[in-house]
Amino acid sequence: MSKISISGYYGFKNFGDEAILDVLTEHLKSLDCSDITVFSSDVDYTKDKLNINAVKRFDIAKVIQTISNSDILISGGGSLLQDVTSLKSLIYYSFIIAIGILLNKKVIIFAQGIGPLNSSIAKFIVKNLLKYCTYVSVRDENSFNLLESFGVESDLVCDPIYSLEVKDRISDGSIGIQLREFKTMNYELLQKLALLVINKFADKKVKIFSLQKSQDYELSKKFELILKSFNPEINVEIIEDDIINNISTLEYLFAMRFHAILVALKYGIKTCAINYDIKVEKLAADAKIPLISMDAHENFEEIFDKTQSLIPDNLVQFTASKTFDWSKIDRFI
Repeated sequence: MSKISISGYYGFKNFGDEAILDVLTEHLKSLDCSDITVFSSDVDYTKDKLNINAVKRFDIAKVIQTISNSDILISGGGSLLQDVTSLKSLIYYSFIIAIGILLNKKVIIFAQGIGPLNSSIAKFIVKNLLKYCTYVSVRDENSFNLLESFGVESDLVCDPIYSLEVKDRISDGSIGIQLREFKTMNYELLQKLALLVINKFADKKVKIFSLQKSQDYELSKKFELILKSFNPEINVEIIEDDIINNISTLEYLFAMRFHAILVALKYGIKTCAINYDIKVEKLAADAKIPLISMDAHENFEEIFDKTQSLIPDNLVQFTASKTFDWSKIDRFI
């Protein structure tokens, strides 16, 4: 039975990353892998939530010891190997991968988004590190093409959340709004979105989703105040926990984050995406759902009409048409 270590952006309570970890660990458990250790920023949270082992991600001595005692190191998912957030972040994740390689472990790059890589040192590290990994999978064509240009062989896979098993849903007719702080966030978008909610869903409960407190919560509170400035009686709740179940209750969702949109589509919820990133733009195009730009130049009446006309069964069928191929990873477990 393989002992597995997992490195990624875990323990920060970011919905997308935690959902990926949940899917990954559940799959590993289905293969009878019970000895799983995650490098986490919040060890107690990870242990309690997933019933697995965890060590502090910056306790380097314990991290190295854990890798040494493991058979396999899995790095990912998410966008770990990029220097837009910071070069330090890329160096940290690369260091973990390098330890796995140096200790002669099987190293699996799991459904990562590679890049952007702006600095020459970042390009050098990624190019010369990943070629020594046991198996590399990436979740988008840009990452695949970048690694191909580096001479690194990889498989292009869909996002692991496509394999998330969702339960039957009971809709309460509520409206979901999911926003995140971003450099191009502006008042025009917030105001037009608030007016759309007030004009089209005045009698509905509005659930504002904060999927990572550090990036979403203050903006969620700001949007709540804008809604109440238009209608002090509006029924609004900010949701921070039990995200998937709360998304399942919605009639409509207007969202920025990729994984919030994807979960809603799996439930057949009429969804409109807000385009802060190319991955969101591509998902909206693939799923044929409306897309709002960050400058909010669109006619929001037309956006509402397009969202209203979506057919839930088509959204479910779209997500069902994409299946994460676990077999390519399972052969190394």
